[in-house]
Amino acid sequence: MSPAVPDDPEGLKLLIAREVAALRAAAGRSAGVRHEDPAPAAPPPATGEPAPQACPCGGSQERGHSCGDAAEGHDPWGCVCATLPAIPVSAALLAPVEDDNGRTVDFVVRAGNHVRSAEWLDAPDRQVGQRLLAARPGAEAGGLLAALTGVLRTGRALKGHPVDYTEWRTGRLHRTTLLYDAASCDGQVLATWRPAHAHTELMSLEAQYIASMGWAHFDLLSGACTWSDGLGAIFRTGPEGRMTLTDLCDAVLVEDVGRFGRLLRELFDGEEPPGTDIRFSIHGDVRTLHVVGRPVIDTHGLPWALYLIARDLTPQVRSRQRLAASRRQTERLREEAAAERRVAAALREALLPTHSSEIAELGYAVAAAYLPAEPDAAVGGDWYKCRVLPDGRILLAVGDACGHGLGTVARMAQQRHALAGLAHAPGTDAGDLTTWLNELICADPSAETATAVIGHIDTGRRLTWACAGHPPPLLLRGQDATTLDSAHRGPLLGLLPGERYATATVDLHPGDVLLLYTDGLVERRHEDLGDSIAALRRRLATCSGLGARRVLDTLMELYGREDFADDTCLVVIEVR
Repeated sequence: MSPAVPDDPEGLKLLIAREVAALRAAAGRSAGVRHEDPAPAAPPPATGEPAPQACPCGGSQERGHSCGDAAEGHDPWGCVCATLPAIPVSAALLAPVEDDNGRTVDFVVRAGNHVRSAEWLDAPDRQVGQRLLAARPGAEAGGLLAALTGVLRTGRALKGHPVDYTEWRTGRLHRTTLLYDAASCDGQVLATWRPAHAHTELMSLEAQYIASMGWAHFDLLSGACTWSDGLGAIFRTGPEGRMTLTDLCDAVLVEDVGRFGRLLRELFDGEEPPGTDIRFSIHGDVRTLHVVGRPVIDTHGLPWALYLIARDLTPQVRSRQRLAASRRQTERLREEAAAERRVAAALREALLPTHSSEIAELGYAVAAAYLPAEPDAAVGGDWYKCRVLPDGRILLAVGDACGHGLGTVARMAQQRHALAGLAHAPGTDAGDLTTWLNELICADPSAETATAVIGHIDTGRRLTWACAGHPPPLLLRGQDATTLDSAHRGPLLGLLPGERYATATVDLHPGDVLLLYTDGLVERRHEDLGDSIAALRRRLATCSGLGARRVLDTLMELYGREDFADDTCLVVIEVR
């Protein structure tokens, strides 16, 4: 049974150290041993013959050696040229071409092998005898000529020198990056070159960057580790900053150390565990990586190396987190809106009740409706009042407090209750009530403006009404619908303190229908208010002979809900 996996970085490091030590001990018992001490020199020949001399090409001048001996005109460069085909990358021997001043201006390809560094480039052995600038016309622009000249002048060798080589060939531009190694000897230059990346390697790099993934190879016996460029980009490490397994333990978030440890534990046991999501702190940035591991097993069943493949899931994780936060916020707003609708609905029932039976006993039928501009809203700033006062008059009012939401509902309630209280003062008319209500609103610094029509219907069936910036009532008599004269109309409530509101009177007859409404019914974008009221008059005229309830229902049918740009309140009074 495997020991418990530690859940802290230091404990996990100790686990890795123990596992690696055990693996090295097991592998060392069957490992071969190389003696580091140099072998003793061979004794000189006993025959007295001279020992073979070293050939400049690196061989020995014994019988059968192809270079012959120096006395016979031995050419060491000929021996070098003969070995070029054994070099697995493109190789060529270059002889300098000098101008009259002794400056190197080109090279001649003296010998080359058959290896092509790109499909569209000729092999060096096909360029023997040509000048470099003729065989490689982009050599000067790419900096190759200057680099090779520098090798010849200074004697310092090139090692992995990159050259971006571009050439027109078969009517197309071709480009590649080549890595050059070169050294000078006896006035000539031996150069080799290879592509910076093979085609398959380039595809692997592109795939790593596109998929935000990379891999690492950890040699448990030697301690060496190799990282792909993709993993280096994820962890933001430079070429010399590859992290070991113990380094990764310090980068794992403490909460995920146990998960990382279980993954390593199974890899050390020679298993191939499923992938797991692990969070790492990379330069202070928490990244979520999906890590998959695979052990490299030897013939004795020991995992002498580990592969780790990681894909950066941080963008997807953060996107899901943002989506979840957005859903939570949406749900919270939905719950708040539902709560507001419930509160507003309760306020509507409390503040906008149906008419009392007392009004019906006085010979009037009343129908009222509140229509919010938004279907989900329950109530806004529109209100009405219709009740019998102690002196036998009927208080009739409709108003509109500016705004929307619960704040506007509160102001609407204040205005409606204030009117109800003021209406009980003896001997007051509609102008007094409107004037007093205006003073109350003006005195409240937090209040906003409002509009209202306030009136009384006395026992003689006479309507006395005042208007504060509100659309005038309509009267349907027979088949004619008219707008009540609003010449006495005053300013909005809360606008001018000290304003005295005037009144007007209208005699009502049996069968008359009086319509009071708020501006949401008639205000339309790009439409004159007078034209909208005239359209309402024509629609009201089609209701001739109908009772209060049917008049209200007919108007609501004629005005679809999409016609309302603002909340609307309608009150219909039928004189019987």
